[in-house]
Amino acid sequence: MPAKLLSMDSVRTRSQLERTALRVADELRERGVRPGDRVVLKAGNSAGFVAVLLGLMHRGASVALLDQRQRAEESGRAAAQAGARLAIVDDDAPPVPGPRRLYVYELLAAAAERRPADERIAFDGWEALPDALITWSSGSTGEPKGIVKSGRPVLRNVRRTIAVMGYRPDDVLLPLLPFSHQYGLSLLLAAWLAEASLVVAPYRRLDRAVRMAGQAGVTVVDATPATHRSLLNLVERRPELALDLGGVRMYCTGGAPLDRTAADRFAKTFQLPLLDGYGSTEMGNIAAATPRNPVGAGRVFPGVEVLITDDDAAPLPPGAIGELRIRTPDSFSGYLGPAGEVVPESPEWYRPGDLGSMDGAGNLFVLGRKSAVHRMGYTLYPDIIERKAAECGAPLKIVPLPDERFGSRLVFLVEDSEGRTPLYWRERVCALLPSYEQPNTVVVVEEFPLDHNGKTDPRRLLKLAEAAVDERNETADTLSL
Repeated sequence: MPAKLLSMDSVRTRSQLERTALRVADELRERGVRPGDRVVLKAGNSAGFVAVLLGLMHRGASVALLDQRQRAEESGRAAAQAGARLAIVDDDAPPVPGPRRLYVYELLAAAAERRPADERIAFDGWEALPDALITWSSGSTGEPKGIVKSGRPVLRNVRRTIAVMGYRPDDVLLPLLPFSHQYGLSLLLAAWLAEASLVVAPYRRLDRAVRMAGQAGVTVVDATPATHRSLLNLVERRPELALDLGGVRMYCTGGAPLDRTAADRFAKTFQLPLLDGYGSTEMGNIAAATPRNPVGAGRVFPGVEVLITDDDAAPLPPGAIGELRIRTPDSFSGYLGPAGEVVPESPEWYRPGDLGSMDGAGNLFVLGRKSAVHRMGYTLYPDIIERKAAECGAPLKIVPLPDERFGSRLVFLVEDSEGRTPLYWRERVCALLPSYEQPNTVVVVEEFPLDHNGKTDPRRLLKLAEAAVDERNETADTLSL
């Protein structure tokens, strides 16, 4: 069966998609886009996004990807920093002030009548660019950074992923992820390079995405842990939807630490393991569990090295928890400087700021961010406490807040669609933790707030935690009067 691009309102064969992308590249040339020019692409997932991205890559343009829902002023700052000459945008997205604007539909319509100058898409020029791809960090731990990558390591990392995951031409990939970020982009490119089919589904409407999965014969589903949890809840409420997922051979996840309790529920419901993976925007994909080895985040990719070290950079033995250090030929070029220059970043070992361990068989286990807090004389890592407390039977997040008495106040937010009381969850959590790791405050929410990538939104969690503590303090003040 020939590879296809399937979206909500169209189905295109690979050859049709290729010709559309080549027409787009020709139209961009006519509009003055030269090889090496920086072009902003700010659009949601669509068949048009795929065609425009491939067209830009064929043209040899430097592609600066922005999230479709990013605010106009943030997009303007990013475009100005990148020195972009053109912004290709969706007509319903917040605009990108500054560069010349071209709408995705306008570009596709103008290119439709062209006869492509080339017969095949080629990425040679794009691969050679030192700034072929520019993306931005989330900014959850500070100001967003422009992350610059050469085209060659981007595509090399995608090919490593294809080899490890065993993607085949008869696969149908369903990424429930934005294409404007590392994880979703990697899968889009993997589908193209593996000559597999790609489904462009409304990933914020899981019921529709599941129906499309059945109609398209999806074999691989990728999503963040939070989205997989929502998918699990949906299928448990509506068991008939599981029939649409009957052809899936791999459910894969990444982008955040995997909650083992939810993963066990997932495996029981779908009769397949939820395969964890690990990567970063700077380094690309690093490790992945596979059907043959569904342990942790799997083994590190061939050609990539990961060390687990103590604070003095000394390697730790199997099973010990420490900081991850990574060395890979697929590393980024550097960060975008204030005037659009590439500021090289070339440490021998890159430190993503994550904690983890590795077992004797070489399987990687990623536990979360290395963000220590000090409390009651102890140094604590909230992400590790979360892993232990998850045995309570519900997903939870810990938000540390400054506290004069304790050093840090730990606010536990528990996701519980049944709305059981904070006291119920406090008792269950405290039974699993020593006193110095137990919560000061427990907050129950129906669902964790998510950001644009489908990950739990740390800023909104912080607001929930601060509001809960403020409410508690106001109540205490009232009672003391």
